Amino acid sequence: MLSNKNNLQVLFEDNHIIIINKRAGDIVQGDKTGDKPLSDVVKEYIKEKYNKPRNVYLGTVHRLDRPTTGLVIFAKTSKALPRLNKLFLSKDIKKTYWAIVKNEPPKTAGTLIHWLKKNSKNNKSKAHTKEVSESKKAILHYKTIKKLDNYFLLEVNLETGRHHQIRVQLSSIGCPIKGDLKYGFDRSNKDASISLHAKHIEFIHPVKKEAISINAPLPNDVIWNACLT
Repeated sequence: MLSNKNNLQVLFEDNHIIIINKRAGDIVQGDKTGDKPLSDVVKEYIKEKYNKPRNVYLGTVHRLDRPTTGLVIFAKTSKALPRLNKLFLSKDIKKTYWAIVKNEPPKTAGTLIHWLKKNSKNNKSKAHTKEVSESKKAILHYKTIKKLDNYFLLEVNLETGRHHQIRVQLSSIGCPIKGDLKYGFDRSNKDASISLHAKHIEFIHPVKKEAISINAPLPNDVIWNACLT
């Protein structure tokens, strides 16, 4: 849980947008747990930094799973929010993820296409090779970028944004993400994270029309650190 502004890693901020490097365990929006969401922490940060007397506006554009780390964009103005939403819908925001997996993928690079069906009762998605009732098509591209001592580092780019998409699709080819008990990894990470990181984002600023390119530092962890050596 984020408890104060000192735990907030701000990667980019202007009048319209703020981009945070989310830690494992933080939730982006409030949910049934009642835990304080990242959106509230960011509001408190803005209120204090700019000495705002009234309520702070903050629009949630997208989410990351609770055990996942990396880039999260929030809109600071009502002008930016619908424009950012439109960029996501039109796939004009390019997001790159890094994932650490135990098993080597069948190919060093490839495209995975599945139909994912979400089960709300257990908050899991199941990957099907053909379309089934109430399923959504999911497409991602991956490549192996490093072989570690006991793991493989994959770079993943999404074409669609489905529930638990990277987690379930990689698991379906025998490559569950390190620490992801829900999708077949055999043990948890010590901090309850999974080794999936939203590392890079590129888009055209929805108001200023400038190119934005941001990298999120990796979690400070022995295996993540090995990815950079």
